[in-house]
Amino acid sequence: MIIGVPKEIKISENRVGLTEANVKQLVAEGHKVYVQKDAGLGSMITNENYINAGAKLLDTAEEIYNTAEMIVKVKEPLPPEYSLMKKNQILYTYLHLAAEPELTKVLCEREVKAVAYETIQDESGQLPLLTPMSEVAGRMATQVGAYYLQKDKGGKGILLGGVTGVQRGRVTVIGGGVVGINSAKMAVGLGAEVTILDVNHARLAYLDDIFQGRVTTMYSNLQNIETCVAQSDLVVGAVLIPGRKAPKLVTRELISKMSPGSVVVDVAVDQGGCIETCKPTSHVNPTFEVDGVIHYCVPNMPGVVARTSTYALNNATFKYASMIAQLGLEDAIAKNPPLFKGVNVYGGSVVYEPVASDLNMPYKPLKI
Repeated sequence: MIIGVPKEIKISENRVGLTEANVKQLVAEGHKVYVQKDAGLGSMITNENYINAGAKLLDTAEEIYNTAEMIVKVKEPLPPEYSLMKKNQILYTYLHLAAEPELTKVLCEREVKAVAYETIQDESGQLPLLTPMSEVAGRMATQVGAYYLQKDKGGKGILLGGVTGVQRGRVTVIGGGVVGINSAKMAVGLGAEVTILDVNHARLAYLDDIFQGRVTTMYSNLQNIETCVAQSDLVVGAVLIPGRKAPKLVTRELISKMSPGSVVVDVAVDQGGCIETCKPTSHVNPTFEVDGVIHYCVPNMPGVVARTSTYALNNATFKYASMIAQLGLEDAIAKNPPLFKGVNVYGGSVVYEPVASDLNMPYKPLKI
């Protein structure tokens, strides 16, 4: 198969779809790999690294899309890339289509075979391709929150860990999944007073066990969310419903009850956000204020720690990229149920029910 790796164009997105090691592996498996010039520089992968691995460099994204049968990316295509996609071209990347109606329509119109990293789901219900970036984003959420709590950044001037004789910072994490647990690990490590809310009692029991009393776990309901958020210095939105828009669990009214200089970090922003006042920002202009509360809502948080993120992501994504390249998409998904769940658009239709439902678009079950 002919595989293309374009340079990411999202603001401050420094990750790249394939590492040089995985390019070398694909070439060894008999495939041709074309990489856009300078695509890997943000992850400290040079053009020479790719050439030595057996890739051929092309100057423009247009050349990549025109040449490749499968496009391997990190983030969803942006409007300048819409016209480059071809009928029956395989697109393998993060898509988050429940929050992207325009892109979904374009993928259908252009009859792209769109495979989303974030909906590939294994037999145990885990999302293996989302996990590594959720780990990064969760850890970054606490790190970023602590930074913006500084007075010189507009925050209330609180050190999350406090010091002897002084109240520690209070952190609420809404959602006890991969993002939530990693955010909590960082907050506990800094010495903060941490509360995690989740609707899954078994998950709360697990969190109680692994944190050994260093966090407070609470069932996620309206009253508990209101109580915890209003008292918090930092709130991390870490809610995920696979493939669907995130539910709005923190209302604007509740935001207004937080003390000025508090910080919210909505990691769920790429799925629409779980905080009502959330709107997507960028690494160039990452924050805004509502009622004196600082909002950090960057959809591609791991993009600025690209060296770590690119290699962590490739460790998870390469297995399926290799499978698709070797077998073709249809045979690959027929033989691999987790990959089957990753197909969001096929043959001009939305074939992943949660996306169709959230976008109020026709749903056509995928049949191979």
